[in-house]
Amino acid sequence: MILGILMLAIAVLTGCGNSQGTSSSGTAKSATSSAAQAGKDVTIKMLNVGQGDSILIQTAEQTVLIDTSDVDERDKFKRELDKAGVKKIDKVILTHPHADHIGGMDVLLKDYQVGEVYDNGMPSTSKLYIGYMKQLKSKGIKHTALKAGDVLDFGGGVSFKVFYPTKELVEKGTQKGYKHDPNNESIVGKLTYGDFSMLFTGDAEQPVEEQLLKSDAKDLRSTILKSPHHGSSTGSSVPYLKAVWPEAVLISCGKGNDYGHPHTDVLARYLGQSTYKDRRDGSQKKTKLVKNDKGEVYKGKVYETDKNGTITVTTNGKDYSIKAEEGDAQ
Repeated sequence: MILGILMLAIAVLTGCGNSQGTSSSGTAKSATSSAAQAGKDVTIKMLNVGQGDSILIQTAEQTVLIDTSDVDERDKFKRELDKAGVKKIDKVILTHPHADHIGGMDVLLKDYQVGEVYDNGMPSTSKLYIGYMKQLKSKGIKHTALKAGDVLDFGGGVSFKVFYPTKELVEKGTQKGYKHDPNNESIVGKLTYGDFSMLFTGDAEQPVEEQLLKSDAKDLRSTILKSPHHGSSTGSSVPYLKAVWPEAVLISCGKGNDYGHPHTDVLARYLGQSTYKDRRDGSQKKTKLVKNDKGEVYKGKVYETDKNGTITVTTNGKDYSIKAEEGDAQ
């Protein structure tokens, strides 16, 4: 009887030991898998599509496109996608319905497989907007409106958190008779992969920056900044740049564009230069510099598509590199 009790006790202990071993092994396997996934390269390409925006993100699991360039740059847009080997786009995010951001949707929906399309959820009278909405319906492509607080999974450990527009703005923007300000209804969001992050801004201007400083100031700090509104002086305010404090700034703009983008005062602010040449009268003026709490002047690396061509960021979630088709950073 005593022998029987001893054998039963051994069996129970052995069973417990096996159970713990399986649990420990599963946890280790999961951790190893996550670590391996976090080490896979993610590429972010600011495409050279003239005076417009289009940024291609390729993770281990998905291909994502933020904006689709301008109407008159559709051929260039398609060449850039084909050069990157794109066949299918899992997610398309349209920051706002201006032509230089949604102008390539016809090409995209005609020549590529598209999984889902996201925008700010506010209606537009733009023919381009109406056109792509009709196509989404006819093709049965899922359409989702984004608002502050939403988080998208880009696969492979990459996430995208939306800071703007707010739920309140979207509700106002869907009401009949509402007067829209498309730039300041842009989707603003932050991509995060391990220790790396990049802030995407559409054409959001200072009113949006001021609101984000009130609601999301602590979350704005990012490794790389996509320059708001093609480097216009309507954005990139001193307080905003202080909060973001990026190591590099990427600007999408066309050579000799009619808007003078990037504006010289903003470029000088990015580069930490004390003076700049006014684009209107040619005079030298003092730059409104960005300083941290220690009084150190902000100075980042700047890349422009008009000077550097397509700009490619590659990151494994820890380290990153930036490679331009032409030239170096300013």
